[in-house]
Amino acid sequence: MTPRRKTLFLALLMSAAVGATGCSTVSRLNPFHGKEGPKETASEGQRISIVPQDEVLAPADSLKGVDFALPPVATQAEWPLPGGTPEQSVENVDAGANLSIAWRRGVGIGSSRAVHVTATPVVAQGRVYTMDGEAGVSAHDARTGAEIWRANLRPSDNRRDREAFGGGVAFADGKLYVTSGYRFVAAVDAATGKLLWRTKTDEPIHAAPTVAEGRVMAVALDNSLLTFDAATGASGWTYQALSEPARILAASSPAVSGDTVVASFGSGELVALRIANGNDLWDEALSRASRTSSLSEIRDIPGRPVIYRGDVYAVSHSGVFSATDLRTGQARWSLPVVGVTTPLPVGDVVYVVSKAGQVICASRETGQIFWIRDLNEGFVAKRRGGFFGIGGTKITRPVWSSPLMSNNRILVAGTTGELVALNAKTGAVEKRLDIGAPTLIGPVAAGDTVYVITDTAQLIAIR
Repeated sequence: MTPRRKTLFLALLMSAAVGATGCSTVSRLNPFHGKEGPKETASEGQRISIVPQDEVLAPADSLKGVDFALPPVATQAEWPLPGGTPEQSVENVDAGANLSIAWRRGVGIGSSRAVHVTATPVVAQGRVYTMDGEAGVSAHDARTGAEIWRANLRPSDNRRDREAFGGGVAFADGKLYVTSGYRFVAAVDAATGKLLWRTKTDEPIHAAPTVAEGRVMAVALDNSLLTFDAATGASGWTYQALSEPARILAASSPAVSGDTVVASFGSGELVALRIANGNDLWDEALSRASRTSSLSEIRDIPGRPVIYRGDVYAVSHSGVFSATDLRTGQARWSLPVVGVTTPLPVGDVVYVVSKAGQVICASRETGQIFWIRDLNEGFVAKRRGGFFGIGGTKITRPVWSSPLMSNNRILVAGTTGELVALNAKTGAVEKRLDIGAPTLIGPVAAGDTVYVITDTAQLIAIR
């Protein structure tokens, strides 16, 4: 990944950028969340900070030598949604046992200065579905990678959106649902790629949708949660979070459990709503009271919230990694972790990858830390090229993806062009696999295969 690519991806999206492109932001300040009438409110709770904000994260002395339970290895037959399930939660998959590349296939337009590959692959009915940097959607045979169909959903009649990026795909009931920075939500026949319906949106959508209970749900760029009828594309209820002038150029997919949907926003809000009508149940602000730099003022939660065994786990760019009771909204604990990824709760623990490159294993119950592995240990920023240290390209700190647990190992991919496997119990590095190109999209798994998509729009199967 070039430094320009990483800078663009993690740059601020300012409200002054309102304009004619699909990456524009419309400022919709609404301190009342656009809601009227009665609502259920969470009882008061106090989030317990496990580590004082002026201290460095470190393993807890009380957990030295203490073992923890992991779920048994099991086959994940399909991966139809960005996080695998509506809860965005998958445990210990039986895939990628040898961590060797079986095949790689190009799936379209890769990342550049103007566009970015942001869509997590999804796997269903023996096919892998992908989306490239310009809304090109394709289906590939899950065993061989052979292309089955390709559809370019980029609008041809919208001058406003000549350039855009982002979006994603989700599978449900034989249909592939697509969101896009080109301001639309669509459904296509998963067998043929035929367009079934398309609904225009006022704002670009940079994240993949979540499909549950007959609804397609996606977070738009203006911090609104949009819903659509999965059968017809008709617009449903909308929830408007607080507007935020600065955010990460990434976005989150909602998590669903029963009749509750949990969404996160660029404002740092974590909100639980009734899936039937959008009535808000509780909301949390994952933002530290004391921030030390302009970057820490970005409150965005770009990773997906995860629902696991009655709790919601999420991490913000503002420096809060939290556990919240799904039913009541009661705060349980928090750690001062700056993150742009999706947490991975499994068994007795939860894993999270920080923006600085630390993989952290913490107790789900208390938030105390078992171990930390710094994937960027020993990294020194320097310049390549130039003349006597002047000019050239600055080599910036690597960034790492959301984690996946596979056969008792934690897999993360990064801008170094590697897939790294860590021992889930100790954090020791067990293997590094060269995947040939950088990525910020976490690996997924179905059957015996782990799939990774790179910035160059290469789909890689690992077995």
